[in-house]
Amino acid sequence: MVRRVASETLGTAFLLAAVIGSGVMGERLAGGNVAIALLANTISTGTILVVLILVFEPISGAHFNPAVTLAMAVEDRMPWREVPAYFIAQLVGAFAGVAAAHLMFGLPLFSASTHARHGSAQVWSEFVATFGLLTVIWGCVRLRPSLVSFAVGAYITSAYWFTASTSFANPAVTIARSASNTFAGILPADVPAFVLAQLAGALAATFLFRWLLAAERKPTGDDPSQEPA
Repeated sequence: MVRRVASETLGTAFLLAAVIGSGVMGERLAGGNVAIALLANTISTGTILVVLILVFEPISGAHFNPAVTLAMAVEDRMPWREVPAYFIAQLVGAFAGVAAAHLMFGLPLFSASTHARHGSAQVWSEFVATFGLLTVIWGCVRLRPSLVSFAVGAYITSAYWFTASTSFANPAVTIARSASNTFAGILPADVPAFVLAQLAGALAATFLFRWLLAAERKPTGDDPSQEPA
């Protein structure tokens, strides 16, 4: 358990360091072109996710996301008693990643973000983004487990651009990004709505896939009465 918690902490820290650091670097080098800054942020986030899942999945499952952890517990893929430890590890790792990125770029350790991300369109975007993320995870875990890392990285890279919120899709990431007054930050007052939308999206996708793959769970036998008419 200690190793799994350490894995979740370190992986989430690297994820946030990539999100915040690439946002700062992109903004500094883009010369005011927000699209270029977002592209840099997108590429860094999508690729680091592939790497981190490949590295840490054998140890902790590479959740790095309370919404994913909650979904795994709901589907009995991890004991509920381990969920609080995962949540704490992910939050600690997220803030550690923010601090590490700020130190690399000579910024204050933490600073409250002033980047407003509110309104129904943004909140709906977070529901869609997290619903899509869990859809990708469940589809791959059940049917293509060796491709989870690549699928998640590709999905987040895409979702950065097709969602109005740039696809946070992660409560720990959202909370920690409120402590970064940089390109990737979020106003602290906007965090609760994002988190609720993310959790709702994760649960909706989880229950949908429980139904979609229900036939896969049923044991098959030689009983002729079970054959379709």
